[in-house]
Amino acid sequence: MEANCASKRSCRIFEFLESSIGKKIMVAAAGILLCGFLVTHLAGNLLMFVGGPAFDHYAEALVHNPLLPVAELGLLALFLLHIVLSIRATLANRAARPEGYQVYKGKGARTPGSRTMAVTGLLILAFIIVHVATFKYDVGGLKGQVAGQEESLFAHVLGWFANPWYALFYVLAVGGVGFHLSHGVQSALQTFGVNHPRYTPALKRLGLAFAVLIFVGFASLPVYFGFFHKADLACCAPVEGGSK
Repeated sequence: MEANCASKRSCRIFEFLESSIGKKIMVAAAGILLCGFLVTHLAGNLLMFVGGPAFDHYAEALVHNPLLPVAELGLLALFLLHIVLSIRATLANRAARPEGYQVYKGKGARTPGSRTMAVTGLLILAFIIVHVATFKYDVGGLKGQVAGQEESLFAHVLGWFANPWYALFYVLAVGGVGFHLSHGVQSALQTFGVNHPRYTPALKRLGLAFAVLIFVGFASLPVYFGFFHKADLACCAPVEGGSK
């Protein structure tokens, strides 16, 4: 009897998660968690403005944290969940409305962020692949070639930002993140029922402000270090005990 009840509950949960609203809730939940990651990641990256030692000590603390592999796997799962469910939801919506969203035409309901969600999503995916490949796995072989020695992570990042094409790509990609968030945050809040004539306009402005802050915060790094403050990388030697 108990096994039967448990089985029925499991079936109901599975049916809910497979429903349209269930998919939307999971997409929104994954998106909100990823927003939390962006805030913490940005806070760590902004230590570059404090200086090489501060940034390298922060990076070293992360590398030696025993929970880092678990956090990375969880983050990967969130990204994949968000991407796969977003694609499934988009395909389901198109199948349900083969003629498109006619109701939005001429009413100004759609925004640049909502119209470009698929494009910015693909741009973000490409950026993540390139970002992880260059900064984590050193694809391109830049690490260790600065000043003829193994360098700190700070110098490694500066080396990539010194490449104007990489710096421009970085700015373009985080611009895509900003556009994605400009609609995504508001959409996630509405999915969770935070939708009221009195508060919705303020929440839209809050979501837009968050998107702008994330964009400006991340873009400031390649702009400053890549174009306005091209430091002599030879001076960016590893700090004592820093990452190799």
